Amino acid sequence: MFEVTVEDTFAAGHYLRNYKGKCENPHGHNYKVQVTLQAATLDHAGLLLDFKDLKQVMKHVIDRLDHQMINEVPPFTEINPSAENLAQYFYQESKAKLHEVTAGRVSVSKVTMYETDTTAATYWE
Repeated sequence: MFEVTVEDTFAAGHYLRNYKGKCENPHGHNYKVQVTLQAATLDHAGLLLDFKDLKQVMKHVIDRLDHQMINEVPPFTEINPSAENLAQYFYQESKAKLHEVTAGRVSVSKVTMYETDTTAATYWE
């Protein structure tokens, strides 16, 4: 099995519903997201997936959230925009886009969402 990982960043605001503490108030983060892909085989060029293509897979999700109040972006109008839920969201959105791009040869292994340099949440299936 092969794996590749790409990371990107975006800035956004959010607040946590049903939470008691500072994070119940609107605040912002400079998020870092790492998406790791896996595949059993490489393409004709000997790549799992070109890094620029993985960046494009991530771009459609990042563009939706960058410089937004995440609580106003579906599905976060209903669910809390916690690091855990954001990691799952990136996983699901990347998985769907990746299936289009690679016809199922490549899959998402895991997504790690950093809210700060020292705090992160990871989602995988």
